[in-house]
Amino acid sequence: MLRIVFLIVWLLLSAWLLVWTGEGLFGVDQRHSILPFAGEDTLGAPIMIGVAWGLILTFSGTMSGLGRRKKVRGEAHIGVGRIVEISRTGLTVNDVPQYDIFIRVTPRDGDEFVAQMRTLVDASDFADLQVGQPLPVRYSLTDQDTIELADVTDPLVHAALLQWRIDRGLIDPRLVKARTTGTQVPASVLEMRPTGRRLEGQSELALKVLMAPEGAATWEAETTVFAYPQALSHFQVGAPLWAFYRREDPQTVAVTIEKEEGR
Repeated sequence: MLRIVFLIVWLLLSAWLLVWTGEGLFGVDQRHSILPFAGEDTLGAPIMIGVAWGLILTFSGTMSGLGRRKKVRGEAHIGVGRIVEISRTGLTVNDVPQYDIFIRVTPRDGDEFVAQMRTLVDASDFADLQVGQPLPVRYSLTDQDTIELADVTDPLVHAALLQWRIDRGLIDPRLVKARTTGTQVPASVLEMRPTGRRLEGQSELALKVLMAPEGAATWEAETTVFAYPQALSHFQVGAPLWAFYRREDPQTVAVTIEKEEGR
């Protein structure tokens, strides 16, 4: 309901500003304007209304037109989408440009579909949005026009992203058990060598890592990992990362650059 009120007020303010601008362009004496709140003060009212227009646009959200994020209707599923296109809409709010982001969603059950999100993207965040990049999303099979970005800190979302990597071979099948049920410990890179293999826009790296569990002896192990080009710096020699292993098989190691809580 509040969203509808914001939309109505924003449209009324937009119409007021449009008429006021039109009167100025066509030489109408705006002291006798047909608009309310104009009168003798030909600048004060437009400034106040323009500020109100901008505030509503900013604080009512940035998705879908006026811009509040659309909510997924019906039963929401967690999945992974791939960015297929990014384009600017031409709108800028507080020097932050607005973009249309088109995402191809691959449900675990059902056909792929492409959905659109419209949002403001700060320059510092734009580098993280690349065509082909996977993003966790919430979607509905009955409302494929609407998707939401999912919270990567949600354990269910994290599990979906991990399963997506496993399903596409981005984690060596021999490492899956260590990655999903192993113990997480700090590690660091001793050697790194690209293998030349590529999958899903990611390059495979052959690593030698130093496993360093707290309060226990260290050891070396060899493993592989697929990484996006922009993440290669995290796997340079000496870089810290996190590794997973099972106590009965300490040489079978899977690695990641982010610590997982509760592991």
